Amino acid sequence: QVRPVESGGGLVQPGGSLRLSCVASGSFFRINAMGWYRQAPGKQRELVAKITSGGDTNYADSVKGRFTISRDNVKNTVYLQMNSLKPEDTAVYYCNVEAKRYIVGNPQSSWGQGTQVTVSS
Repeated sequence: QVRPVESGGGLVQPGGSLRLSCVASGSFFRINAMGWYRQAPGKQRELVAKITSGGDTNYADSVKGRFTISRDNVKNTVYLQMNSLKPEDTAVYYCNVEAKRYIVGNPQSSWGQGTQVTVSS
């Protein structure tokens, strides 16, 4: 079972930057896609950015040009570089990892515990 663990959240002023990291540990055969989601108070969880094992990425329109997702397949780690942060980026950010536990079978989705990002002056 995959256990994603996030780090890097915090309080930042508008226009500032933060870098989130998520390490996937546990027992698995291969990690497929890795992604970041966020959930603001009173809102549904939404996709922020996602990256496949081959490096293909997709972003929410609201973060395009400001956020960059990347991954290190040797370290089983995904990063989210967030620049030009806005108050509306305030949310709990969750890491999601899609991984196959065995050679056969479908990939399973695992969630981290979340890390708070607050953008405020």
